[in-house]
Amino acid sequence: MLNFYKFATLSFLAALSSSPAYAADATANAADTPAAHMPVTKGITVNGVTISADRIDAHIKTAIGQGRPDTPQLRTAVEDELISLELMAQDAINNGLDKTAETKRQLEIAQQSALIGAFVQDHFAKHPITEDDIKREYDKLKNSTTEVEYKARHILVKDEGDAKKILSRLKKGAKFDQIAQEQSLDKGSSVNGGDLGWSIASNFVLPFATALKELKKGKLSELVKTEFGWHIIKLDDTRDLKFPAYQDVKKNISQRLQQQSIQKAIGNLRVVAKIE
Repeated sequence: MLNFYKFATLSFLAALSSSPAYAADATANAADTPAAHMPVTKGITVNGVTISADRIDAHIKTAIGQGRPDTPQLRTAVEDELISLELMAQDAINNGLDKTAETKRQLEIAQQSALIGAFVQDHFAKHPITEDDIKREYDKLKNSTTEVEYKARHILVKDEGDAKKILSRLKKGAKFDQIAQEQSLDKGSSVNGGDLGWSIASNFVLPFATALKELKKGKLSELVKTEFGWHIIKLDDTRDLKFPAYQDVKKNISQRLQQQSIQKAIGNLRVVAKIE
């Protein structure tokens, strides 16, 4: 019955946040980790093919950015891994595997991912999301939030006749908690006497949400029919929705603004693109 999307306005497309573009951006940030103490890296040649010092350093800095200590052992491990990767790639080419349809497709995807990563990094270098931008968005979201939180409990049954009997018993003084534990089909809440905790109305399906908003504290609803069956709702309490602190949602808002900025840039590209 629950949709579970509190502060949905602070979330955004997971597909984009996990895309190669953002993965590339994260790697770039890790590569910027200060490491003034790092010794000079030398390139490696494998069968005449050079693995550059810059490439080795990028992998080392990424590992450091992920919390691994900069040690000779780490450097050796990174170099060994890059040598192994290069040997496998060379053997694949020697055996003509780079000419297969599947490999060509994967190479095209890898190239596109690298280019998307470059596009994203270049875009934010030219259009950075500033602290002021984040604070303005936070204030806008906070000022537009006027919802109320409800602390309610319910009893859910399949049959309307059963629901009517239960409602009659409740109106005569039967204990809501006890009936919920014994008869409610919502096993997630029935063990707690039907308690749904604190939630905003929009977290519930529409008929339930409408009935909840019309209730007065301490009162019972009439029967409410939803796709799940028949509900009897009791409203225990209400309170103004507490908006999260700035620091708690700063990262989410920054990501939201980044996503909006990228979508706007893509929209501008679509306007001038020839798509057939």
